[in-house]
Amino acid sequence: MESAHDNEPTGSNICEVLRILGAKWAFLVIAELYKGPRRFKQLQRDIAIVKTQSLTDTLRHLEQTGVVRREVFPTVPVTVEYSLTEKGIDFQTALKEMDKWVMKWGNQQP
Repeated sequence: MESAHDNEPTGSNICEVLRILGAKWAFLVIAELYKGPRRFKQLQRDIAIVKTQSLTDTLRHLEQTGVVRREVFPTVPVTVEYSLTEKGIDFQTALKEMDKWVMKWGNQQP
């Protein structure tokens, strides 16, 4: 028989999610790329709060963990486009749940 606590996330699972996503701005980058592939400058404009180096670091980390795909096109100058992998797209469910949570609790004082 399963208890209500069997479906609760464990500390190690949460740590694994944070290891995969890692970067401070990962959630914003994933949410933006969910709208479709973007070039670096497009992402930079769309997520203006994130500094250039932080965006670069976040994209590299997400690429290394298999969440983001970086595609280089042989144009002059070279075009680089970022998009979500299947792993990244699958994270959208978690982002939607986080959005619901903040809509319910985000502006409430203790």
